[in-house]
Amino acid sequence: MSTGSEPEMLVLLGLRLRSFAPADAVAETVGLGVEVADPVLAQLAERDLARFRDGRMTGWMLTPAGRVEGERRLAAELDATGTRDAVAAAYGRFLTINPSLLSVCTDWQLRTVGGEQVVNDHADADHDERVVAELAELDAAAQPIVAELAATLERFGAYGPRLASALAAVRAGDGDWFTKPTIDSYHTVWFELHENLLATLGIERSAELAPAGQEAT
Repeated sequence: MSTGSEPEMLVLLGLRLRSFAPADAVAETVGLGVEVADPVLAQLAERDLARFRDGRMTGWMLTPAGRVEGERRLAAELDATGTRDAVAAAYGRFLTINPSLLSVCTDWQLRTVGGEQVVNDHADADHDERVVAELAELDAAAQPIVAELAATLERFGAYGPRLASALAAVRAGDGDWFTKPTIDSYHTVWFELHENLLATLGIERSAELAPAGQEAT
């Protein structure tokens, strides 16, 4: 049986994953109702762990102290629940397929014409069908990893359905759901999952080892 997480830690995590967002978006990211997240955000602000910014862009963000406190809470959760080894093992498996995500997204955005890479105008149906098929293969490899994480900690439970939903939209012909950053596209969800794993295990993205010639998502 997977373990649930307490709301304040979830809100701190949601702020880290979203960077800057309104309360409802922070709440949705970590599976909380906004009625739960709102008072937690207010309490975090009183302790200078979160800050609300009003103006042309309005939303919540972590303070430096909030980021440190969030990392402390995440580490404490792993230790208290005895789930560190399971999450680390799933993260290791995630890293083995992460380069494939980078490659398939590049292939969706670019294609080779006359020996040169050009922006993919999606006029080549055969190219796009091949790339979508590769995304489906990647998803088939990713879903068991996400299921393993969800079976360990409840807060990972939404990633499998979110990835599957994005893939279904791409297969239905809406290419925005492949890499568009402003929606829950496949790449958006994958990037968030990656950041969640890094935060949970206390690993800085800049310090993460990647295969030669690859960059982290």
